[in-house]
Amino acid sequence: MGFFDRISEGLSRTRERFVESMNLLLDLGPVVDEDFWEELEATLIMADIGAPAAAAIVENLREQATRKGLENSAQVLEMLNGQIADTFAEGGRDILDGEGAVVLFVGINGTGKTTTVGKIAKEKTDQGRSVILGSADTFRAAAIEQLEVWAQRAEVEMVTRERGADPASVCFETLERAEATGADLVLIDTAGRLHTSDDLMRELKKVVSVVRKRSKLPVYLVLVIDATTGQNGLQQAREFNKALDLDALIVTKLDGTAKGGIALAVSHELNLPIVKIGVGEGIDDLRDFDSSDFARALVGDFAQEAQE
Repeated sequence: MGFFDRISEGLSRTRERFVESMNLLLDLGPVVDEDFWEELEATLIMADIGAPAAAAIVENLREQATRKGLENSAQVLEMLNGQIADTFAEGGRDILDGEGAVVLFVGINGTGKTTTVGKIAKEKTDQGRSVILGSADTFRAAAIEQLEVWAQRAEVEMVTRERGADPASVCFETLERAEATGADLVLIDTAGRLHTSDDLMRELKKVVSVVRKRSKLPVYLVLVIDATTGQNGLQQAREFNKALDLDALIVTKLDGTAKGGIALAVSHELNLPIVKIGVGEGIDDLRDFDSSDFARALVGDFAQEAQE
């Protein structure tokens, strides 16, 4: 099964709910009137795409429909895939695929952050990159052990300290080892933080500050969010971005969720590119994000089917 098929399968619950709503919209008739636009925007919002992204999609579709003189709702909806793809924030390629970088992975517990870091380490090592891992989650013993397994699998060095050690000191030591070994990609796993805890977020700010001051490579902050959390994931992203000024997103657990639209909601509202998506537990189930593939998997071909 190709990766697009895995994305499509993973988003099947989201797509089924979405297509059902869109078919109800088409059942209202072919006329493109104010009721059609209002129902379309409401349907997008209910798909967890979020109000700002839904409004932007509808506004742009309106402009295109007017410019092209489209009067049939199915013709308008044929453009929906492309418009969804264009609504995602662009960029982020240099973070994991540039010449060199330090990447800190942040997020709450349970998003699959540590596993994601390990998978990326294996992928980039296989591509010939010189990678080093930093286990700055010193509060959860399982996180250190989990990352060690991935470090062994990827055959890369991992820097850690005893449980309860200062995470900032782990980051400092990781950067020193990266320079000493000539690593060009430094991946640092941080402890899961509740976005509602001011103390924990202040500690994370300290970690980020130490890394930015010490690193000679560009530093990026990537938030890992769990798609199954829906709108809660959007609120987490808002708080992390407000505190840390994020650079990009990785969206995990898209398989089996009915809330896949949240990926678009977060990317658009916070203007953050998605660099990776996860659609399963396997090492090959974390891949580069492609907005066109995602839109096709999310929306399907209901507009074409409706015209047949």
